Amino acid sequence: QVQLVESGGGLVQPGGSLRLSCAASGSLFSRAYTAWYRQAPGKQREWVAQITSSGVPNYLSSVKGRFTISRDNVKNTVNLQMNSLKPEDTAVYYCNVVVLGKDYWGQGTQVTVSS
Repeated sequence: QVQLVESGGGLVQPGGSLRLSCAASGSLFSRAYTAWYRQAPGKQREWVAQITSSGVPNYLSSVKGRFTISRDNVKNTVNLQMNSLKPEDTAVYYCNVVVLGKDYWGQGTQVTVSS
C-alpha cells in the first residue's frame, strides 16, 4: 500500500511560479513510475508530466520548457516545478504513482493562476 500526500498548491499571478511536492510512503518508491496529472473545471483529467524510475522525464507539450518534474528516491518524493504559469494552468493537480502494477493517487492540490 502506498499513500501519497501532496503540497504546494495555491494562488499565483500569471508569470509566477509554484512548486508541487508529493511524498510517498512505502519502500518500493525507487521502482515506481511517477507522474503528475491535472483536472480543470469541466474538463477531463490530463497527464502533465512523468518521470521514470531511472529518471527520464517527459512532458505535455503545452508545459514543456515551463515545468520540470524531478524525484528523490531517498526522500520518496516527486516534485513539479512550475514556472511562467498561465491562467490555463489553473486546475487541481494530482500525483500518480504506479508500482508493481498498482495505481495510486494523491488527494489533489489546487493551483489557481489569476491576476
